[in-house]
Parts: sequence; C-alpha cells; structure tokens
Amino acid sequence: MVNDKVLFDLETSFGNWWEHSFTTPQMTKNLYPYTTMFSPITVNHLTIKNRLVMGPMGNINMAEETGRPNQKMISYLTERAKGGIGLITTGLIPVSYGIDPTVKELGDLSYFPRIDRSRTVYAGWRELAESIHAHGSNIFIQLTAGLGRVGNPQCLLTQFKLPVSASWNPNFYIPQIPSRRLSGHALSKLVKKFGQASADAKAMTLDGVYLHGHEGYLLEQLTNPAFNRRSMGKYSDWQRFGIDVVKEIRARCGDRFPIMYRIDLSLALNATYQDKMDSVKSLKKFRNERTIQQTLDYMTNLVKAGVDMFDVDLGCYDNWWLPHPPASMPSGCFLGISEIVKNYFSVNKILSNAGQPVPVVAVGKLGYPDLAEQALREEKCDMIMLARPLLADADWANKAYKGECDKIRPCIGCHEACIREFVEGGHPQCAVNPRTAFEEVFSREIPTAEEKQTVAVVGGGPAGVVATKVLLSRGHNVVLFEKEKEIGGTLRAGGVPKIKYEINNYMKYLQNEIKELVKNPRFTLKLGTEATIDDLKGKFDSIVVATGSHIVKPQIKGVENENVMTVTEALLDQERVKQAQNIVVVGGGDSGCETAYWASIELGKNVQIVEMTANLMADTCTANRGHILHYLDKAGVITHNLSTVTQIEKDAVFIKKNVHSSVPNPYNTWQPILPENISNPLAPKISERYENKLLPADLVILAIGTRPSDDLYFNLVKEHAAPNIYRIGDAIKPGKVFAATKSAYRTARDI
Repeated sequence: MVNDKVLFDLETSFGNWWEHSFTTPQMTKNLYPYTTMFSPITVNHLTIKNRLVMGPMGNINMAEETGRPNQKMISYLTERAKGGIGLITTGLIPVSYGIDPTVKELGDLSYFPRIDRSRTVYAGWRELAESIHAHGSNIFIQLTAGLGRVGNPQCLLTQFKLPVSASWNPNFYIPQIPSRRLSGHALSKLVKKFGQASADAKAMTLDGVYLHGHEGYLLEQLTNPAFNRRSMGKYSDWQRFGIDVVKEIRARCGDRFPIMYRIDLSLALNATYQDKMDSVKSLKKFRNERTIQQTLDYMTNLVKAGVDMFDVDLGCYDNWWLPHPPASMPSGCFLGISEIVKNYFSVNKILSNAGQPVPVVAVGKLGYPDLAEQALREEKCDMIMLARPLLADADWANKAYKGECDKIRPCIGCHEACIREFVEGGHPQCAVNPRTAFEEVFSREIPTAEEKQTVAVVGGGPAGVVATKVLLSRGHNVVLFEKEKEIGGTLRAGGVPKIKYEINNYMKYLQNEIKELVKNPRFTLKLGTEATIDDLKGKFDSIVVATGSHIVKPQIKGVENENVMTVTEALLDQERVKQAQNIVVVGGGDSGCETAYWASIELGKNVQIVEMTANLMADTCTANRGHILHYLDKAGVITHNLSTVTQIEKDAVFIKKNVHSSVPNPYNTWQPILPENISNPLAPKISERYENKLLPADLVILAIGTRPSDDLYFNLVKEHAAPNIYRIGDAIKPGKVFAATKSAYRTARDI
C-alpha cells in the first residue's frame, strides 16, 4: 500500500522548496552527450525516435471555427517536430459535442479543433500528420470527454443548458451554478464517440490517441470518487467509464494502435487545503478523492483494458498551480510521482497488451537538459514531456542533441502568453518567443532589409535585446545603449527571489545573446551609458526607445521617509530588507505579492500587504496567482484588501480598511477571477464599513504606480532626432515580458 503521506510532504515542500531536495537548474551540459534522452523507445508497435514528448499545449483558437486544423495549427506543431521532438501531442480535442454544452459556442462553432464534426475537418488532420511525419516525428491526438464542471458556464445563457458532470457538482468558475449529473445513456453515447474519434484519427494517419483523464476535466470527473458520487447504474463504479472508453478504442482500432492516458496520481485537494475541505462550500463535496493506491489500481486496470503508456502528475483546477506548475514552483516537481508509478509497474510486473513494460512519462518543469537526462538515467521515468519549454524554444531538442544548451531560450513560467492569453480570448503564444503560434506569419529566417540603416536601441532589457538581435539579422548597423553596467533591465531585480530563478536564467540567456552579438562587426554595445538627445540626434537613421518603466511614489503623507523603498530598490538592496523585521508591502499585484513572498518565506520577516482592490494579483494567470497566495496564507502573511494607506510613520503605517463581513477572502485559491468582460450576476455584493488601523512597519515597500519611462522618446520626437523614432515594451505601457518581446520583435522586423 502506497502511503498518501507523500502528498502532504510534497505540498509542504512546494512552499519553500529550495530548503528541500529541489535545485535551481540552469542550461548546463554536464551530462552531455544525452545518450538516454536521444535513444528510441517502442510504444506498442510504434518506435519513437527519442524520449522527448511535446506536451498538449492548447491549440485553442488555432483552428478554423468549424474545427478544421488550419495552417496556423499545422505550422505551430510542425515547428516542434522540425525542432527534433520524438512525439508530438495535440491539445484538447473534445468528443462530447451534443453532450457537454460547454465545448460548443453559438452557431455550432468551437474554439477547439474537431475530429468529430464531418469529413470537412479530415483533410486538416491528414495534412498535420503528413507534416509531422515528414520530419521524423510521431503525433498523438489528445481526446477529451469534455470539460464538465470546469467548462464555461456561459452555456447557461447562450444555450439555456447547465454544465454537466458525473454527479451534481458546483461549476468551477461560478460555484453558484450547478453542473448536472449526466445520464447513463449519455455516457454510453460518449464511450461510442471516443471509439469513433479514435478510428477517425487512425484513418487520418495519426499515430495514436492520448486520453485526457486528469486535472478535473470530465473524464476525471467520471473516474474519481471526489466528483463521481453516483449510487446507481454501471458508472457508479468510478473506474468503469475510463475502462469502457479504452475497450471501445481497442475494439475500433485494434491491438496495435497506441493509447496514452494522462492522469494525476491524486487531486491532492486534501493535502492542499486540509481543514478547508470541511469549511469551504465549493470544496466540501470533493473530500473523497482517489488515493494514490486507488489510482495505481485504476491504472493497472486501464493497462489490462489496453492502455500502453501514461503521463502522470498531481492536482486539478481547484489547486491549479499543481497541474500547471508556475515560475515559483521547483523544476522537476513531479519526478517523485512518476517514480512511484514506474516502481509500482516494475514490482508488480505490469505489461501492456503488446507484452511490453508500460512507459511512464514525467512532467513538471523539466526543460533543462541535464535535469531531464538525469531523471531518465535514474529511471524515475521513461520519457520526458516538455510543453512550455518547446513554446519558448522549438529547437530545444536539436540544441540539446548538439550540446548547445546555453543557446536554449528558457521558459520563464509566467503563463501569460501560453495560458492566460487564450483565457482572455486569444490563442496560445509565448512570452519569450514572439514567433510561437505565428510560424505561418513570420518566417524562421529574418528577411534582410532592402536598405541598411544605422539604428540606435536605447535600453538593454528584454525588449531592447530582442530588437537588437532582429535588427542585426536584418543587416542593419546597431548601437545598443544601456545605462546600467549589465544587460537585463527590470529582470535584474525581478530575478532576485529564489522563486524567480527562471527569470534569472532568462536574463543570463539575454546576456549570452549579447555576448554572441558583440562578435558582429555591425554591433556596438555601450554599457553604463545613459543615452541623451545629444548622443542620438542626427546620428542615426532610426532610434528604438526601450527605456522601460519606473515606479511613481503615491501622494501619501510620509512617503519620502527613510523607511520607504520601491520594490525595485528593495530587491536590489537585500541587506537593508534583511535588517528590517516588520514589513508592509503597499500593493497586492504581482510584484507586491512576490516581494511579500520573498520577504516572509525566504527571509523570515513579518509581512503585511495593503491592497486597494478586492483581489490580490488580479491580472495574473490562475496557476501563478494560486501558488503564491496559497503559501502566503500558510506563512501567516496578513492581507488588508479594500484598504488604502493614509499615512506612513518611521515605524508604522496607518490604513483605512473595509472590515465588512462581505469583503472577500483575499486568499481564495479554489476559485478563479473571471476576465474583465465577463459579468457574474451571482457574485455577492460587497458592502462597506471602514476602520482605521495601525500596522507596525520599520520598512515600507511600494509596489504600485508604475509608469512608462517615455520622456526620452517624446523629447526625441520633438527634436526630430532621427527620421524614424519608435518606442517598444514598457516604454509604451508597463506590462510583462510577453508584451515587451512581442512589440520589439514585430517593430524590428519592419525596420
């Protein structure tokens, strides 16, 4: 019997992981050559050229609205095959149209690719398969039973239908909306739909199917007693639906067609929320989650039914940072989980229907070649799944194979472009790779400019470096001015906390890029040089202003006191922060909460946060937000939301706080913040009752009031300093790396 204590131990370690067995990996090549990673593996009767799998990084909004894969989706996935990945997997492809109303939009349109609609979609799948195969890779289609309770409840307004689930369960986005229990007849139809979609996929020359059975989607809702509380019918046996699906696929596709299953070893809700499972209304029903041993038993029965391989992790939507580990989580966070499964299969001599050992695919921030190779050599897994790292660098595999690890562009774990972008209505992209999901728009090779220019780039942050590289590729002469003595911009401060190690790695990558560019005779680097109008006027054909942003101190009495610092100053002057004991962080956005995390959990200070609005980190991806807030709560960091600072003294902060009982819990991580354009008519109203409070503070850190540093740009324009003057990144609007690199890349390609 496997003890579920491992879940509680892991959950505890994910808050201060640097004090446990986790490391902060870098793009080293200590284990090169990566002989295990680049060895073949056989799954059923399919031989995959290496041990690398592209994870299902959502192709949402990347196909035609009919569901047919179009050139955007084909180019996006093919780019990763060109990059050397052995096995490509698609994002979610529902088979539940007509059963789960959350997967469909008005007009019978979909934001998902489809393989069930009609023959009109087939050609797209055949083209995709042919393109992947042309580069020596294989492709599995990820089929899902639907979204169920984690689907968009907008179907209630547009189709007058409730979301669905295995039993009556609260909707994740708006818990006041129930998700109704699906009938046994509907589930039997769904089983048949899986079989038909799989047969169609095989006919379209796709190499296998990949069943999405984790993260609390509908297949998991039907196969986990946390969600499936049915007392009657054949599917009251929570294992039955998944097993029936696999048997149906085997019946339709034969014994030689590979079946992969995505599963979480546990939802880990009890380990995450512990006592809250008894007190939070939207969590109460889910206490009876699958244990680790139950999951292993279920996986054994899935293998008997015909599953050939698994990838395995932890968590669901209600603790979203686990299945989507953000920047602040450790790399290799689930290697212990894949090792449990691999050892269990080995000890119990569990073989697939083809008589082979069942490969276990590890997931969870494994985008560092040494880390991935070590996991394979230590037999913690059989394959490595890379999702976001391949969006950051489609050539990850080719570069690792050649030992060019320092040239791999690292993922920064921000989720801003790959997940939050499609949540907000766009399609998956990448914060550090502006070409991702625009491969059909932007050629891999930067086109040479017809007329060569001399260009000044002012600012050596992400925007400035990206612009510089593109401009040099265009054939221009470039001078880069950076007022500090090193490249990085705001990343220099942002990478200080241990939870921001991936930002630090990205800064090192940019610095390495500049070291390579310096070898180009058309490039001049001027570090420690703050560009002035006199330096620029009349000397360049084009000027690109990438001067970033700065924090403006608010109009608060005492804001100029010696005990007040901006968040940037605090991060770059750690000694002063270490000398403080009671710290008040003013501002509960990303930088404020991450700084509070650093000061409280890493440095051991007493920290309080003051935030004017109802929610902390309101503009942040749910996964990143959840991890930070969950552990701030556990660390005892007090948050004063719907509060304003009225005065700062040398040892205290005075605030005006709404103390009404209707003020929402700022540490609610089991429910997301809805996008701005989505109205929730069922949201409870917030009333007002204010009190004045005094917070002890020998240090106050300001994390509010960011403004573009755009004075130079407007002065250059006024002085007609060059024929062409551009501004990019935070100099336009303070944002995140995603906005900076995107504007830099697109602007520079047009100069």
